[in-house]
Amino acid sequence: MYAAHFGLRELPFGITPDTSYFFGSPRSQEALNTLLVAARTGEGFIKITGEVGTGKTLLCRKFMASLGEGFVTAYIPNPYLEPRTLMLALAEELEVPLEREVDQHRLLKAITHRLLTLARTGKRVVLCLDEAQAIPVESLEAIRLLTNLETEKRKLLQIVLFGQPELNQKLALESIRQLAQRITFHYHLGPMSRDDLDFYVAHRLRVAGYTGARLFTGAAIRQLYKASGGVPRLVNIMAHKAMMLSFGQGRQQVASAHVTTAARDTIGVRRDILAWLAGGAAVAGASAGAAWMLGMFAR
Repeated sequence: MYAAHFGLRELPFGITPDTSYFFGSPRSQEALNTLLVAARTGEGFIKITGEVGTGKTLLCRKFMASLGEGFVTAYIPNPYLEPRTLMLALAEELEVPLEREVDQHRLLKAITHRLLTLARTGKRVVLCLDEAQAIPVESLEAIRLLTNLETEKRKLLQIVLFGQPELNQKLALESIRQLAQRITFHYHLGPMSRDDLDFYVAHRLRVAGYTGARLFTGAAIRQLYKASGGVPRLVNIMAHKAMMLSFGQGRQQVASAHVTTAARDTIGVRRDILAWLAGGAAVAGASAGAAWMLGMFAR
């Protein structure tokens, strides 16, 4: 829609995780470094938590892409699976040949054989479970038992749990206390700071091909931070809408009024922020017309 208008190769603020847009803010870079160090030590579970929209899935994909040839990765994006189905998903990710209607014993034996084969060739295996707060307790126990598999030197399988803070509550259950004790590295991924958000927006625009002067005014960035709280997904959604509004008005820059209208049109913005935005009489008239325009673009 607006890519050519702003001189872009592609739209910069999509919400689909794309590792080419990974932004190494202090928090996200520290989280990535924690993951890489933990993976190379070869011990236990690793846990990454963060609120909705803070970039856990993108971090997960960047982590897997950064591991190098010495690692084999398995990725399960939706682990809301009972134990046997979770084991089947792992076997599929590791390209384990299975007989039809394989029983539980043979399934575990086949996975173990594959892990041993990979270990003999010098490969380390890392299983990444996204949305880990959704894993049933019985399935958590099943994957804990998989980490019992080891050589004299190291574990045959490392497991990284990416989840919302509710994951911590699940891990606090008495029934899976052994798993919680095996988490050797953990990190909580928080929102961006105001300065990080400014660099984040510029970074995504640059990756998308923007070569012009500052596209978002300083006031627009401040408004974007207030409305999003520094949560990357909300930043992307509102920045995209704000650029649509600027384009629709034939402007070459995104102003604070565009961000204000985008925020009022976005689910997930805190109610107190919406009330604060609603109190801005100076933007009320512009927002009404821009909201109509935004609706036209969304059709």
